[in-house]
Amino acid sequence: MHYSPPAFNPMAGNPLTTRDDVVRAIRDLYLPLMPYYSPGGARVRLDMAGATFDRSAADLEGYARPLWGLVPLQVGGGADFVDWELFRRGLANGTDPQSPEYWGTPQNRQQPLVELAAIGFALALIPDVLWAPQSAAAKKNIAAFLNTAYGLYFGENNWMFFRVMIGLGLEAIGETPDPELREGYLDKLDALYLADGWYSDGPVRHADHYVPFAIHFYGLIYARLGHDDARRAQIQERAKAFAQQFVHWFADDGAVLPFGRSLTYRFACCGFWSALAFADCPALPWGQIKGLVLRHLRWWSKQPIAHRDGVLSIGYGYPNLHMCEPYNSACSPYWAFKAFAFMALPKGHPFWTAKEEPLSPCAQTATQVQPGFVLFNPPGDAIALAGGQEDHRHWLRIAPEKYSKFAYSARYGFSVETDFRQFDHGSFDNMLAFSRDGLHFDVREGNEEVKIADNLIYARWNANADITVETWSLVLYPWHLRVHRIQSKVACQIIEGGFALPRPDGGPGGEVEEVAGAASLCMPGDFSGIRDLASTVERKGRLLDALPNANLMCARSSVPQLTGRIEAGETVLASAILALADPAAAQQAWLKPCARPSIEELEAIIRAHGKTVGTMTRQNA
Repeated sequence: MHYSPPAFNPMAGNPLTTRDDVVRAIRDLYLPLMPYYSPGGARVRLDMAGATFDRSAADLEGYARPLWGLVPLQVGGGADFVDWELFRRGLANGTDPQSPEYWGTPQNRQQPLVELAAIGFALALIPDVLWAPQSAAAKKNIAAFLNTAYGLYFGENNWMFFRVMIGLGLEAIGETPDPELREGYLDKLDALYLADGWYSDGPVRHADHYVPFAIHFYGLIYARLGHDDARRAQIQERAKAFAQQFVHWFADDGAVLPFGRSLTYRFACCGFWSALAFADCPALPWGQIKGLVLRHLRWWSKQPIAHRDGVLSIGYGYPNLHMCEPYNSACSPYWAFKAFAFMALPKGHPFWTAKEEPLSPCAQTATQVQPGFVLFNPPGDAIALAGGQEDHRHWLRIAPEKYSKFAYSARYGFSVETDFRQFDHGSFDNMLAFSRDGLHFDVREGNEEVKIADNLIYARWNANADITVETWSLVLYPWHLRVHRIQSKVACQIIEGGFALPRPDGGPGGEVEEVAGAASLCMPGDFSGIRDLASTVERKGRLLDALPNANLMCARSSVPQLTGRIEAGETVLASAILALADPAAAQQAWLKPCARPSIEELEAIIRAHGKTVGTMTRQNA
């Protein structure tokens, strides 16, 4: 008898093609939280693991984050399963200093400010549900709590929008928040703008999913709910420009490129498309926007992302604490409900009446100067060659893996290192690692200089004080090439990896090649390989069985790698990397490796056409 394991996903089996399907998905995702509400309704506690903020803030996450999806559903119709009296009671108790469930006095730059944005959003849209039935005493507490929060310091990044969201809620309940405070933050947010629809998320060298699911998302909400025609026009204009870029981050099956921090928010990654619909801003044809949202939700419906009780887990493609952030509590994944902003739309809106459309055929590559990406979209994937992003803030874990690999994939994800004293067992997918002692290792963590031209990225970076590397990354479809010119004062071991593939029970699950200068794995549905192209040192191919729970997509993975050793002085490494969801096409390409351009040719292209990556114009805080 065939064994069918549990799906570990409340959306499993949901076709997610109609509005009723999405209503069912929201209900099935939300109701598993019900046993964990506090008696007063202000707190949801899912476990006793810690985060960088205190327990009350984690409990507030559980109360507030589902509102991003439940409130639009109430507006558009279908939220009959929601106990709004529980939410009203929770709002009253959470803002009452005399209640045992009080959320605490709002403080500068603290986590509760994040969650109050959802409450401001809710009050702006459904004040008749959450505000009007409250007692006079509760109204006084709620208004005082939000007014206190509104005047605080939120930071210098996307958090500045939380004041704007809180302000919308205050206005909806008859309060008069200081407009100069709102305008001051909107001006600062405007100063984060780069070009082509891209922002930097504060004084940092990165532009990740916080651009679509935070900065653009809140901006589009403000465009609909605010009263500033000039800013509305600017927000929509920039969102339209961004849509032309962001669409390349999505594979044709709905998967999105996982890149950067906070990936445990999962389907919040389609929040930008959802917010376009909410704001009635057709940056693409409505059928394409509808397809982007629904395909993305369908892709997530097939991943084992929940615990046995149906509560969403911390992780990405499965429960995984290795990849999480210090600020992730068990309630954090419910930011994913931002994906459902489009449910505020009436059934007659063009989003719903349009026929779902596939993505438009992509050009073979898309060069994105601001984030420093060269993207290409093989069937079932979106691959980005990357350069120019980094994050060195003390509160962010494993930033090099999240920002500084040479390539990222919507199909194969990326891996994080889980043991920093096992060089020989490191995944190093799409990374080049150096080790002097065979235990510890160095990889790219930042860049000294990054230039980008069509299909080509140049980066100069330091692995450590003794090793400087120049890397050229180039798309030669379906391959991509990496050429590294290394200047080292010391001898060391090196490992360079290709893309990780899932490893089934019982072995690699396919045909393995491990020879001098090449390693590959061909499985029934995927191929991944890395091939040396006349480097100045010899390298051996191997297939590494990575440590468990390293890869974002699959708990057990295998990575084709090239291993070797360099001496002090100059070394040139050249690699061709291939990963495709079509094994037959991949094997044909594998037997005909692309030609390696000379460093002189690559230098000439960068001299003639290279542009500075937008994120590199920012100074790290």
